[in-house]
Amino acid sequence: MAAMVVKNRQIMLKDYVTGSFEVSDLQLHDGTCLLQLQEGTKDVLLKNLYISPDPYMRGRMQKRTNSYVDSFLPGSVITGFGVSQVVLSSHPKFSKGDFVTGFTGWEDFSIVKGESLRPLPTGNSFPLTHFLGVLGMPGLTAYAGFYKVCSPKEGDNVFVSAASGAVGQLVGQFAKLLGCYVVGSAGSKEKVDLLKSTFGFDEAFNYREQTDLDAALKKYFPNGIDIYFENVGGKMLDAVLNNINVFARIAVCGMISRYESAEPYAIQNLIQLIPKRAKMQGFLATDFSHLYPEVTEKVGVLLKEKKVVYIEDVTEGLENAPTAMLDVLHGKNVGKKIVKVSDPDINL
Repeated sequence: MAAMVVKNRQIMLKDYVTGSFEVSDLQLHDGTCLLQLQEGTKDVLLKNLYISPDPYMRGRMQKRTNSYVDSFLPGSVITGFGVSQVVLSSHPKFSKGDFVTGFTGWEDFSIVKGESLRPLPTGNSFPLTHFLGVLGMPGLTAYAGFYKVCSPKEGDNVFVSAASGAVGQLVGQFAKLLGCYVVGSAGSKEKVDLLKSTFGFDEAFNYREQTDLDAALKKYFPNGIDIYFENVGGKMLDAVLNNINVFARIAVCGMISRYESAEPYAIQNLIQLIPKRAKMQGFLATDFSHLYPEVTEKVGVLLKEKKVVYIEDVTEGLENAPTAMLDVLHGKNVGKKIVKVSDPDINL
């Protein structure tokens, strides 16, 4: 019997982005997919259910040769983290109907290498979207960045920028559970209220309303900053460096304020690292992939016991993925931005 051909919508990069990202930089293409796998491979054919627009993807839209992750190719389907359902499998680890997560295309159906996928726990009671957020890459990033890079201890003064985002909301809650004093910054009153009322931050402020970030940090940290979880960069990092304590730790997770900027920002206060004997360390979630089972277990327990809450911002429809990407880059999302592509197939 001949293999079935199905419609396969795809989001493609039009060309390398040299200025600010626009929705038109990503184009919806109506393609097709043959529901068949080549013999002798260990490939898996996936039906994509949810995809994740993440800030790091902005760098992949530029032509770069010295990055930790390859640039997208113009005219090709872009890829990112997703949650999918197995349609066909040549890999012994996966069977039809299984739910998996890993890198997949921004399209209805994808064929990927089986070894690149992570099976979702059997008997899973969490929403599938959680495996793109609190139990996925953002959760791993927050867990490893805070506990492994920051070396926190009870009583530390912790500052989290972009604190209502996919990673920041978790870092703040982990810090509170450890007995730290926690302050977060965000870009709207709604997000500031969310940080204090839902995530339990001690204090929070709208950075857009601050004409003097250094003064704001001195107000909220009269005793200085022990840990800074860096998601923003630029002027915020400069202000933090002026307010760190001796032996402070700065975990550099992201610098979203610079992703859309053509001009570099000259940090003026790096010299503070010397007298404060502070540690500033960049890290990638992939450095800690071995911790996924630990995150699933320990953070899963915190979710079930309602000691940690997680906010998601879901956009419906693959065709709206480019707008969702723009929202992430401009801070318009509240919580983890996710795009729903399709529903699971109960007949698989």
